[in-house]
Amino acid sequence: MRSKYPGFWQSLQWRVAVMAAFVALALPPGASALGSKDSPRPADEAGIRLAAAPPYAAPPESGDTWTSSIPGTLGPAPDGAFAGAVIADGKLALDIDRAVELALASNIGLASSRIDTAAKQRKLDTAWNVFVPTVDVSGTMARMNVPTEVALAVPPYSYELPQWSASGSLSASLMLNVALFEGIRNLKLDYESGLISYALAKLKLERDVRKAYYSILLLNENVSLMEENLAAAERRVGQAQANYRAGLAPELTYLQARVAAANLKPALEELRNAVSSSMAGFALNLGLPRGMAISLEDAQAPVFVDLDPDRLIGGMVAGRLEIQGMLKSLELLESARKLAFLQLYSPTLVLGLNFDPTFQRDPMKDSWFMDEGWKQRSGMFRATLSYRLNPLVPLTKEALGLVELEESREKLRIALAQSIRGMETEIDAIALKLDKARKGIDALQLNVQLAEQAYALAEDAYKFGALPLVDVQNSELELRKARNEVLKEKFNYMTGLLDLEYAVGVPFGTLSRRLP
Repeated sequence: MRSKYPGFWQSLQWRVAVMAAFVALALPPGASALGSKDSPRPADEAGIRLAAAPPYAAPPESGDTWTSSIPGTLGPAPDGAFAGAVIADGKLALDIDRAVELALASNIGLASSRIDTAAKQRKLDTAWNVFVPTVDVSGTMARMNVPTEVALAVPPYSYELPQWSASGSLSASLMLNVALFEGIRNLKLDYESGLISYALAKLKLERDVRKAYYSILLLNENVSLMEENLAAAERRVGQAQANYRAGLAPELTYLQARVAAANLKPALEELRNAVSSSMAGFALNLGLPRGMAISLEDAQAPVFVDLDPDRLIGGMVAGRLEIQGMLKSLELLESARKLAFLQLYSPTLVLGLNFDPTFQRDPMKDSWFMDEGWKQRSGMFRATLSYRLNPLVPLTKEALGLVELEESREKLRIALAQSIRGMETEIDAIALKLDKARKGIDALQLNVQLAEQAYALAEDAYKFGALPLVDVQNSELELRKARNEVLKEKFNYMTGLLDLEYAVGVPFGTLSRRLP
């Protein structure tokens, strides 16, 4: 059976071949065929570690700084995070200020926050691109399935158009609305909010590093105390053995002394493991490689300060970065509400320009560069002024969206009031904690002196057989408790002072440097 259109099947086969060629070009190089047995191989450990290894493409800190009571800007060290580091006995020697500097320069989480801030700055710097028109360009090569005949009023009364046609298109459009200017202001507020978030991340990191530093020092002190207790217990084992051999003490006393000394060794190892774990976490915060040995210098004794909670609370609102962040969020939300209002209740001017040159002859036979070969069909410049009527109806989605933004603003104002009240309560609680620790340290130091005297008398009496071993052990336990309590109260006071400086919004060290 012969087809009504002899060239149809040949044309169809040709077009299928062209489509197959386009599909082949669209596939990425190296793409496997559909149904291939090849599957992606999981990355090996070396590849994963290489992908996650520093340095990271985090931009340097922005030159802008947020006006608030925060520490000065610290960016990455120009010659690396270890610039100026002191290596002693194969260990990285750090004091608390150097540890903070390393953390601010090399902490991975802070680098991620810096990338977020840089992204917001880039959006602000390129906010003018809303005035760049949208430009599209295209070209079309088409073939009609069936030849088209055009009727004429004069002989030859009909004209068959070429089956092939070629056309191009270039269009540009630009939408203008007064809301665009508020959108630029919204980007500026968002960038300022990012600066506050970055400053807050730095402040939290510094606080956590300082507290971790003191915590490790406390653990080291506990290890030293436990080592002293173990040494004293081993001395008692030797004394008990001598007394047993001399017939001055029974074997049970000697065995009890050995058991008491042996029981201290697991506790000492547990403390040492706690120190190692804390040091590993501390090195992670500083951005140091795994396995690097760190030596921490001793911290100064806590400086007791007189605190006036009312005066501290009075300056808290202006200095606390969380409050400034919430105020900026409130301003940002108000800008978003204004932006939505302008988008809904102001007209939009749309400017458009397009060209659509079309080849008037057969592009497969005639020259594309012939005279009068290309002509416009519907190219034009247009200016359209439009206004949406939906927002004028109170219950439409657009109108209700503004109501939701108003409610969100009121909720944020309530959250701000709750935060201020909670921070006031927090400052009161920290002040009470510091006062309790200050008074407790004085009382506990006196208790340590009494426990030392009692322990010394008990050991002397034990040497001469006047006291049993259990009394010496009880005296030692009381002395250990007294010393640990002093250490804990000092740690509580120093970390509490850090929490108070953070809560008030002043640079760390401001209160501790103040004279009592």
